[in-house]
Amino acid sequence: MELLQKLLNSYGVSGDEGEIRDLVQKEIKKYVDETYIDKVGNLIAHKKGTAPRIMLAAHMDEIGLIVKRINQKGKIVFSTIGGIDISTLIGQRVVVQGDKKEAVGVITLDALSSGDPVKELPKITDLFIDTGLDKEQLAKSGIKIGNYIRFYGNDCCFAGNGEFICGKALDNRVGCYVLIELAKLLQKEKHDIYYVFTVEEEVSSYGATTSAYSISPVWAIVIDTTTTDDVYSTPTRSLGGGPCITIKDATTIGNKCVNKWLEDTAKKNNIPIQYDVSEYGATDALTISVSRGGIPTTAVSVPVRNIHTVIGMSDTNDIKNTIKLLQLALRKPPKVCLV
Repeated sequence: MELLQKLLNSYGVSGDEGEIRDLVQKEIKKYVDETYIDKVGNLIAHKKGTAPRIMLAAHMDEIGLIVKRINQKGKIVFSTIGGIDISTLIGQRVVVQGDKKEAVGVITLDALSSGDPVKELPKITDLFIDTGLDKEQLAKSGIKIGNYIRFYGNDCCFAGNGEFICGKALDNRVGCYVLIELAKLLQKEKHDIYYVFTVEEEVSSYGATTSAYSISPVWAIVIDTTTTDDVYSTPTRSLGGGPCITIKDATTIGNKCVNKWLEDTAKKNNIPIQYDVSEYGATDALTISVSRGGIPTTAVSVPVRNIHTVIGMSDTNDIKNTIKLLQLALRKPPKVCLV
């Protein structure tokens, strides 16, 4: 899990994926025939082979913030990038990127600074970042409207008896880790596999749209993360319960043919799986599935607690079982999967 920790501690807010892309490219290039970056910033790693042409996709980007306004005292008002629960932001440490120099700051609000009790949940417009610098000092660092703000990294840790990994950007550095491990394990397989690390999933699935169009795979699988509901008496998505096969989410119904192939592989090899049936959330599977004339697509997701917050929690056994499931399934992939 050392590589996963590196991925979690790297930065890559939607639209600013350069650092994480460089790390992923460095790690995966030894396992494939070629890697390249397309016009929108997706990293594509290709293991050449015979039919079928397979696309495995995981988004690189993470949620974050962007500078919206700076007042004379140096208060940095921000806008969110991706879906973030505002209640989880207060008191969090962030790094404001500058053209010349970065600034570390803390998210706060006036009521906390003055000692007044907070009587209701604040709005995003009530929050600001305090770096201890005024507007002029921030300007000298090259900090201005439009600069990215990322959550502080290097806080990756293990919980429980060591089986739970905690950190920022589990959504979706877990998926990136799974793809790199699969590339390592499937080097000698004969199939034509594209490992695609997409950009801007958290805001638009823009990267998945363009990469699916250019690759035109026979079918595709998205590797992502999903919420847990294991606080309920009858949970369907629990930490430790195995990878989740998407039946439906807010925007997509998983391809039945691909899902059955994955289910059969799991049953044959005694791999625990779960089913994701949700009214919320979406993945790159939507835009891939409607690309060109339609691409049969599903998503396999690793459960994450506190998803879309500054720090989440995932069970390493679920990650390992996701890799195992996909590795075994991809040894005998269907040549065609329609319905």
